[in-house]
Amino acid sequence: MEGSADVLHIAVGSMNPVKVGAARRIFEQVYPGCTVTGITVPSGVPDQPIGEPETVQGAVNRARAARNEADSDYGVGLEGGVAFEGEDCWMIGCCAVVDRTGQVAVGKGHSFLLPPVVAEGVRAGHEVGPLIDRLAGESDTKKKGGAIGYLTNGTVSREDLFAAVVGAAMVQFLHPELYRK
Repeated sequence: MEGSADVLHIAVGSMNPVKVGAARRIFEQVYPGCTVTGITVPSGVPDQPIGEPETVQGAVNRARAARNEADSDYGVGLEGGVAFEGEDCWMIGCCAVVDRTGQVAVGKGHSFLLPPVVAEGVRAGHEVGPLIDRLAGESDTKKKGGAIGYLTNGTVSREDLFAAVVGAAMVQFLHPELYRK
């Protein structure tokens, strides 16, 4: 089936199972029978993106690199970042999807307040993931439920949030007639 001309191939710019799973969840609904694989590509932004522009840029860079590297039908980039508003530190998420023509669509989504102790750690130059690992007493939480999973006691997962932004990015491909300029 892999070599069939009818099967779409989607490359996700990450090997993180949460990000690959989120893309798979949406693309398999939209294109049953497609293949979705992760590929290691650079984001071109710091490991902990700060602000929406840097988070979006990381997602776009990942999507383009994944699509080009894998010669896939679509490339998907998912990036989690933080945004500061005064003393508050918000977790934010973004997805970029790139098709064979080079068209880029971006979906922005989840935003939730991080605890002050995490905000202090991010201001000191640390990533959210390891800070949440310490709070949760676990390792690699960003490859599992993530900060949102820990903070919601498992009722919402990082994959849930990323699936929503993948869906948000896909609206332009699913209804191109509504987005033509």
